[in-house]
Amino acid sequence: MSVFKDNYTSFLKDMEENIKNLEYIKKRFEQLYNQIESSSSNNKIAEMENKLKELENKQNEIDEKFERIEEVVSNIEKDIYSEEGFDFEIVCPYCNYEFVIDVDEEKTEVECPECKNIIELDWSGDLDDDHLGCNGGCSSCHGCGPDDEDDDM
Repeated sequence: MSVFKDNYTSFLKDMEENIKNLEYIKKRFEQLYNQIESSSSNNKIAEMENKLKELENKQNEIDEKFERIEEVVSNIEKDIYSEEGFDFEIVCPYCNYEFVIDVDEEKTEVECPECKNIIELDWSGDLDDDHLGCNGGCSSCHGCGPDDEDDDM
């Protein structure tokens, strides 16, 4: 601020000395105006730079929060859509050996590790069709269909 005061004092002194020279006074006022305008512009630029820095900082904060949210969503997607860890228990209809396989809907058959027979897999989940190929001898079966219930009476 003291620089501005010194410039202002110098300006007034110069004006007093050259008060009769109209062209000189116009030129000095123009210079003063340009200095003030330049100072004002510099202040505006500095203010805009500060606002821009604030925006950058806020944007960085938002980016960090967004990354954390993406991480959480990614973990949720893994939990929902991941099929890892799903096992399917099978009882061999030939030897009654129980074993576990990973769920893979692309597989249509699997080999029993005990008796080496091929077991056909049906991933449709249609329980009505299950009794068609069953002879009632599997360990998890209590007989198939309504006909078996009639035989018990």
